[in-house]
Amino acid sequence: MGAMSGRVLVVDDDRAIRESLARALELDGYDVELAADGAAALAAIRERRPDVAVLDVMMPNIDGLTVCRVLRAERDRLPVLMLTARTETQDRVAGLDAGADDYLPKPFELDELLARLRALLRRARPDEDDPTGTGALQVADLRVDPSSRRVWRNDTEIELSKTEFDLLELLVRNSGIVLDHTTIYERIWNYDFGPDSKNLAVYISYLRRKIDAGDLPKLIHTVRGVGYTVRAQ
Repeated sequence: MGAMSGRVLVVDDDRAIRESLARALELDGYDVELAADGAAALAAIRERRPDVAVLDVMMPNIDGLTVCRVLRAERDRLPVLMLTARTETQDRVAGLDAGADDYLPKPFELDELLARLRALLRRARPDEDDPTGTGALQVADLRVDPSSRRVWRNDTEIELSKTEFDLLELLVRNSGIVLDHTTIYERIWNYDFGPDSKNLAVYISYLRRKIDAGDLPKLIHTVRGVGYTVRAQ
């Protein structure tokens, strides 16, 4: 798949990793800025706005999770790909809870990182060929506004990351239709990570915690062995 242009901020306290990623990304056509810690990352984001950030979790002083939490607290929706040597499910969930859009454990294949960056950039840019992209979508008391990328359940607005929003929008646009794992991966990540990937399951669980919270009627349903659907019960 061809490269996309864009400005990427790479944040890692390991100089060798920063520089090797910079070389690979520049060869793929990106403009790259480097930062060695969270404080430098926040300064770069505010002063020289990137299109996407690649954040290492484990850094001294201000770590990647804190950077992400600060951005989301400021309602900054900059796409964030989190890198970490931690591979347990709870660590992935911690990254998503902090507001990351995607999560890639180390060591990783460069092709996979590039594919995920392309997907984040593609979703961050409006699709001018989508004539329905400005119309609000509704299922029961759930309302999704693609033009403003805002979501409400009843009258309560729900904060979602970019990937969460895109996944919910896909499911709502296909309300009542069961979408299989491969279709969702290709539509949201533009890459099928295979049957052993837990990425989709983590995002579905995170969406449920926000959309189907408490005693609200459940709208996100699992069809075992097939995939997921959004529908009113």
